[in-house]
Amino acid sequence: MSGMIEQDWIWGFVGGLMIGGAAGLFLLVNGRIMGASGLLGGLVDGSGWSNAGERIAFIAGLVLVPPLLVPLYDTVDTHITDNLAVVIVAGLLVGIGTRLANGCTSGHGVCGISRLSLRGIVATVFYLLAGGLAMALARHVLGII
Repeated sequence: MSGMIEQDWIWGFVGGLMIGGAAGLFLLVNGRIMGASGLLGGLVDGSGWSNAGERIAFIAGLVLVPPLLVPLYDTVDTHITDNLAVVIVAGLLVGIGTRLANGCTSGHGVCGISRLSLRGIVATVFYLLAGGLAMALARHVLGII
């Protein structure tokens, strides 16, 4: 069991390095903040069609790379829920939250905090609090997780 904790820590560290590196590279190459919700939102509302190719490539990477990494694991388990309805509702709530906050974890959390943006720091504090509250409610009050 202790080996699993060690492996989880290493994968989390590697993932953090990859996200941070991608954010830095995106800023250097494009001169813009890497925010997944903003990149996707620009495709949906049409405001980002001038650079649709890079937006589509970025979103495709977010969707296609995780399944490619599955062979590196014996099992893939989030330890949260197997209830697909809960996963879908959670995804919708995250989407609503990113629109309300004008950004997501990659924009505010990774890029905003690293630039010492007060807006990014405040947004990150609030979405972490909202996530913790939603998790406590879903697990301890509703019993669905």
